[in-house]
Amino acid sequence: MQRKKSPEEIRRKELISELVKVSGVKTFADVQAMMKEAMSETLQNMLEAELEEELGYSKYDYRNKDTDNSRNGYSNKRLQTSNGEIAINVPRDRQGEFEPVIVEKHQTRLSPDIEEQIISMYAKGMTQSDISGHIKQIYGFEISESVVSRITDKVMPIIHDWQQRPLENTYAVVFMDAIHYNVRQEGRIIKKAVYTAIGLDLEGKRDVLGLWVGENESAKYWLTVLNELKNRGLNDILIACTDNLTGFAEAIAAAYPQTDLQHCIIHQIRNSTKYVSWKDLKAVIADLKLIYRADTEKQAYENLESFREKWDSKYPKIYKSWHDDWANLTTYFAYPPEIRKIIYTTNQIENFNRQLRKVTKTRSVFPNDDSLLKLLYLAINDITQKWTGKRYDWRPIRMHLEIYYGDRIP
Repeated sequence: MQRKKSPEEIRRKELISELVKVSGVKTFADVQAMMKEAMSETLQNMLEAELEEELGYSKYDYRNKDTDNSRNGYSNKRLQTSNGEIAINVPRDRQGEFEPVIVEKHQTRLSPDIEEQIISMYAKGMTQSDISGHIKQIYGFEISESVVSRITDKVMPIIHDWQQRPLENTYAVVFMDAIHYNVRQEGRIIKKAVYTAIGLDLEGKRDVLGLWVGENESAKYWLTVLNELKNRGLNDILIACTDNLTGFAEAIAAAYPQTDLQHCIIHQIRNSTKYVSWKDLKAVIADLKLIYRADTEKQAYENLESFREKWDSKYPKIYKSWHDDWANLTTYFAYPPEIRKIIYTTNQIENFNRQLRKVTKTRSVFPNDDSLLKLLYLAINDITQKWTGKRYDWRPIRMHLEIYYGDRIP
């Protein structure tokens, strides 16, 4: 049932119909032109009303004038709006005290939503040039690449606050990885590592703990990241999942000595099969699967020894790499299947990094670190909006964690 319109709504509709008829509107361009004219006229009237309120008397009503101030003509102003550019005449006062609210001094854009759209487009990976062209095509006015840059720069203080925000006291699992980008620095293009950390808290919810830009991926820099997390209130990590970076185990032990470390099995398999010939690849992967999919660590080790007997003469480095890192590759065997499938691989953070790469694939080189951080932070905002609620299977996982870690869980 259609809602009954009020007399004001009916009258307004009649006036709009009459205006459309008089204006001879036939195309969408005509509608936009009419809206621009209506907006200009409306703003003009509102500005006049603002000045009248400021001065305390209406135009030409000198009998009620109770101020030394008075009107002093107009200044021309052009505004960018969602319907295109409009021109208005801003009334002035003689003493220069009038501060309009509806259209503030130095304001050049009427629609704040345009800034939001620019930031949104930037977050989707569009270049400044693309955004400038898109705004021109949709809204009919020019916006320079430098303006786009200044608008997106507004997120930098927000990034700083986000990077310094307090964290939970304890995280069940923290995944850590790095992705690499080309960044221009002092006239040279340098490959830089962006360190990322994703935490799974004690309620089963994911959180991006931070982003850090360093010149290369190293255990020393990871220790800096871990100490920063500690300074922000993260006092305990139950399990840390990483790739097999040399020295990382020592960095974890230094910052979080009680943390259990799990090296990513998928990374280990990739490294193991890197130099295996194509004709042996399928068989090697099948035998490696017997190791990491074993039911117990004892069975896994027996399968590793069987692997050595079968393949060591041809690929001796594979057995050695598994054997030398056995303690950190087999941490997950201590847990039930629900926890194993979470921690045996860093897929969670790799999938996250893959989404970041989709957004950044149009940028071969970033002009500076801030430009890189800006885009990644905005992309993270987009990605994490879909991270709603906790894991569906979190209750049994939490119960197991409470048994394993006892009083370390608040």
